[in-house]
Amino acid sequence: MSTNRTEGRGRRASIGLRDAAAEFVRHPSPWMIGAMLAAAVVARILVGDWQVTDALVPLVALLVFPLVEWVIHVGILHWRPRRIGGLTLDSLLARKHREHHSDPRDVPLVFIPWQTLAWLLPVLVLVAWLVFPRPGLGLTFLVTLGVLGSIYEWTHYLIHTDYRPGSRPYRAVWRHHRHHHFKNEHYWFTVTTAGTADRILGTEPDPATVETSPTARNLHATR
Repeated sequence: MSTNRTEGRGRRASIGLRDAAAEFVRHPSPWMIGAMLAAAVVARILVGDWQVTDALVPLVALLVFPLVEWVIHVGILHWRPRRIGGLTLDSLLARKHREHHSDPRDVPLVFIPWQTLAWLLPVLVLVAWLVFPRPGLGLTFLVTLGVLGSIYEWTHYLIHTDYRPGSRPYRAVWRHHRHHHFKNEHYWFTVTTAGTADRILGTEPDPATVETSPTARNLHATR
């Protein structure tokens, strides 16, 4: 990444949003999520049939998304490999996430693996088709997921770049996720929000009271 230059005494220089975006679009997952979002938007407009429930889908999704992030982060990304018989249960997402913790500045490891999206996006389309009572509502669901997925990828990526926080909300999210990587991996699991699901579920302590974990860069290692 050409913007990873140093500034004075080894400190990395800040980059702007334009440079960050130029790197962001070089990776497959933003394009894959964006393609699904674009297709869902076009299809939703063509189908029409707008109803009140179309407004409820994004509202509910916004409310539960921090909890979904927390559950996925804890239950899937921080999955500890398990052996059952002669079989080791260890998903690609969990393996890639361990690599991400070991080197948080490795840009490709920041993104959802394209191999996961290659099967996940079709599954979401199938869910939208089978679960929702009308096509328009299913497409609203897909549009909502596309927007939230894009926000997640961009926010997570930006936190791991040299872009320095500007707004107060982004500073809070930036600080929150960096505590997870560089303070203690057992806390601060949400990525796009701070003070939401972690506060509800008891994983947002005062950082000053938390021990710096020796395994934050080496998940599941014994001390």
